[in-house]
Amino acid sequence: MPKDYLPSSESIDDYLKAIYEIGQDNRKASTTEIAKKLAIAAASVTGMLQKLAAQTPALVRYEKHRGVLLTVDGERRALEVIRHHRLLECFLQDTLGYEWHEVHQEAERLEHFISEDFEERVAARLGDPEFDPHGHPIPRKDGSIPDCNDAPLQKVAEGVAVRVSRVSDEDPSTLRLLAAHGVKPNVVLQVVEHRRTGDGFAPDGTVLRRLPEAPFTVSAEVASRIAVEVLAETPARRAPKERSSRP
Repeated sequence: MPKDYLPSSESIDDYLKAIYEIGQDNRKASTTEIAKKLAIAAASVTGMLQKLAAQTPALVRYEKHRGVLLTVDGERRALEVIRHHRLLECFLQDTLGYEWHEVHQEAERLEHFISEDFEERVAARLGDPEFDPHGHPIPRKDGSIPDCNDAPLQKVAEGVAVRVSRVSDEDPSTLRLLAAHGVKPNVVLQVVEHRRTGDGFAPDGTVLRRLPEAPFTVSAEVASRIAVEVLAETPARRAPKERSSRP
């Protein structure tokens, strides 16, 4: 491939990270999903995927109209970038005092440029955290990932006590809203009600309660950004201490 047509390292990293995040559980990522996640035209995605598949070593396995999977080399690189990103989020919050709704965009800018030595020093300074400020697992140096057994909030039955596991970090306004209600990783909530209108099967909103506070409602869009661990089939009476494994 002529050098002039090689994509930039930062662009490659963004694609590999997007494919990894979309294609959990060995699911193929579609061109449309990648285009939406990266906010670019689908035609541009197709061209890039063809280039990534043609590189030596190939970073993706791509078939037109059938989606794309990462190769072993592509996944290794994606995990390295994700590790950089999530460690940087921890560093920005814990060391530099950033709020949790500010760290994602800053880490997006920095993740491509830090050295492996800098990464190791940040990890050591932070005590090798396993989760970022939003509850996402940080890939380890060897590529393994801490366990994160959770479920979408909208799939949890009413009346169940849950612990917040992860919150999507892509929308700052959602993070500010949830922080105002005290909703962050490790916080215990009761799922009071999934509200539906008409004949809809999907919730239009979810009523939550952080004991002993009053219930509050989040929209379906906000609820879709929250993953939780089920604690009990009955309402929680008090929140346990936060687990030390999370930053």
